[in-house]
Amino acid sequence: MPINIPDNLPARQTLEDENIFIMTERRASSQDIRPLQILILNLMPKKLETERQLLRMLSNTPLQVDIELMQTATYHSTHTSQEHLLKFYKTFDELKENYFDGMIITGAPVEQMEFEEVAYWDELCQIMEWSKYHVHSTLHICWGAQAALHYHYGLQKSLLPKKMFGVFPHTLEDKTVPLLRGFDEIYQMPHSRHTEIKESQIRSIEGLYVLSSSPIAGVNIVSNHNGRQIFIFGHSEYESDTLAQEYFRDLDKAEEIELPYHYFPNDDPSKKPVRTWRSHAYLFYSNWLNYYVYQSTPYTLCHDRTHSKFFPH
Repeated sequence: MPINIPDNLPARQTLEDENIFIMTERRASSQDIRPLQILILNLMPKKLETERQLLRMLSNTPLQVDIELMQTATYHSTHTSQEHLLKFYKTFDELKENYFDGMIITGAPVEQMEFEEVAYWDELCQIMEWSKYHVHSTLHICWGAQAALHYHYGLQKSLLPKKMFGVFPHTLEDKTVPLLRGFDEIYQMPHSRHTEIKESQIRSIEGLYVLSSSPIAGVNIVSNHNGRQIFIFGHSEYESDTLAQEYFRDLDKAEEIELPYHYFPNDDPSKKPVRTWRSHAYLFYSNWLNYYVYQSTPYTLCHDRTHSKFFPH
């Protein structure tokens, strides 16, 4: 089954060209199926690019998925047209009475700032608190994962000696969890970050579990005890040229940047990168939607959490 998106969302044509099954609102409304309700809080400056990347990941499932896009009200992106934001995005105030099967909170290029210094931090805290009662399973990516671990568990991030930048091998810490079902013993995933939350901090919290890690990049996937909060520090959704764009952008700015690890063929930046993480990326999102969202949510999203197994009492 497809992902359901607004008829004129710009990502639609790109995804259809890639042979990804897209269903528009008009067609979806004619089917008697209860689609999953997925909310994406897009904190990235290049919102169209992030939309395309995440929608591609969410498409590889037999489930029908309705997508809602959210932006912060306290900070507006300067890299995305206001026309696009007004047409396709809603704010927290417009959505806070709704309930969702799943939610994705993206990363953001603010990781070298203290959490409390981020312009929309207070709003993000409000959204993360709301997600505990209005979302069945929330997936947090990169800085979004660090922010959530800080808010929910009081963990602190640390500045790395140099940017963790490239495509790194990861191993499974727990082979029994459904989220990693079908994963190879070693899988690849891109990272692009200046900070980390140390493994020792994560393991010190009862109810948090390290599911996979890298001998080079450190902890990668973490879950709480029931899978309602999942944290991933890498970027499985990245396209083949995303790291290349970052690398050449920083070179043009004369910023200090090393060649991304294990990315360009023969470490030659003139050669086109090969996307070695695609299959595990699709598998990760498919497993999340199936086992952590679809399999455990009721047919009707109850609006009274005291009378529904959807929410903890």
